[in-house]
Amino acid sequence: MTLAFEVSDRLYEAAQEWADRRLEDIDEAMETKVEQALLEIEHLVSQSHDVEFEVDGREIRYEPTEELAALLRRQAEESGIDESAVLKMHVDLYANAFLDEVTDEQKPPGTPSE
Repeated sequence: MTLAFEVSDRLYEAAQEWADRRLEDIDEAMETKVEQALLEIEHLVSQSHDVEFEVDGREIRYEPTEELAALLRRQAEESGIDESAVLKMHVDLYANAFLDEVTDEQKPPGTPSE
């Protein structure tokens, strides 16, 4: 089962910022951010350490492991939305952990800058 979803504006803008700071193109940055999120999700659910997905602009196509597919199916049934929407919510949730939102002034003393 291949799922497809469009990344949120917030994730796209964070990937754009990541790309600008690292002199990467947006496609490479998007792949990095989405891969981080998918790896976290798969590792928690299936203990998998590898993910393969496609990025086409803002659209992500991903075939989850059997374990993740079963979880997404259950959550979709419980919430009344489709599996792709559930996966999108998980990706957005985990991607938030990788977004740079804290300024140096907000960090605890002694925390190194980027």
